[in-house]
Amino acid sequence: MKITDYQKVQTLDESNIVLIDGNNGTKTIMVTDFIKSLIGLTSSQDFISGVNLSELTQINTLSADDKLLIGTAAGNKAIGADDALFAILDAFVPKEQRRMIYRGKNLGSVITEDQKANIKNGTFKGFFLGDYWSIGSYTWRIVDFDYWYNCGDTAFTKPHLVIMPDKPLYNAQMNETNITTGGYVGSKMYKENLSQAKTLAASAFGNLILTHREHLTNAVTNGYPSGGSWYDSTLELPNEIMMYGSHVFAPSGNGTIIPNRYTISKTQLALFSVVPKLISNRATFWLRDVVSSAYFAHVDGLGYSTYDSAPGSRGVRPVFAIG
Repeated sequence: MKITDYQKVQTLDESNIVLIDGNNGTKTIMVTDFIKSLIGLTSSQDFISGVNLSELTQINTLSADDKLLIGTAAGNKAIGADDALFAILDAFVPKEQRRMIYRGKNLGSVITEDQKANIKNGTFKGFFLGDYWSIGSYTWRIVDFDYWYNCGDTAFTKPHLVIMPDKPLYNAQMNETNITTGGYVGSKMYKENLSQAKTLAASAFGNLILTHREHLTNAVTNGYPSGGSWYDSTLELPNEIMMYGSHVFAPSGNGTIIPNRYTISKTQLALFSVVPKLISNRATFWLRDVVSSAYFAHVDGLGYSTYDSAPGSRGVRPVFAIG
């Protein structure tokens, strides 16, 4: 039977066996030892787990059409060479490392029941950083894992993926006039202009969208964010830290004034650390940081950090958790 006739393997477990063609015939190796064998190829160890690596036929190049044979309880199955590495990682890598391993795979046009289960149970099987769903005309990408876990005045303890669209969903104003009064919470963006984004996200992910507690700015004095509080949060604009890893234009203390910059969104989202070219995607969009009495921060389509007056019509590229 041709390899292409075998059922494709989607996942691996510790009982699976890899078949490898050597000079003395086909040999087998447990999946758990397969990684060790690959490592052994670059070390002085020539014999690992009963497989003499020097006898195996060396493959110099692989293509997407090549397949590995996997021995399972249901018989020999095949997995594409392009999927093999991530199948192994999916089986054995600690879930915390998934936020450091970029894959960027299309997960489909709808979130499946298996996918839902593997988010809710916290294993995150089948997911890596940068994977995405193409739903409607939007690309919804995984930008981090468990980012807000155990944060908030009420601890957020649900396993979750953090999702952002690749580009703004639409353009809107922060405020109708050139003010930042009331901070982010007092803005027209927060009160009204996020509604369309919430509708679009809900049409893609339904009741998977989670609510967590977020500390948001609600007062501005002399251009400084001066007040904030805890709010139920489903979908928000990101802040500068989430995009860049630090504040850029948000005001800092001057020795007398201590601005209200409390936030649980306090580290750069993993995707933008691992693949920084995805920060702007040549699109301009608002951030929720108050810069002055007239300006909010935004990411510019040319790739630099900047700010704009509140009435400007800029992109809305929200961030939210599903689980």
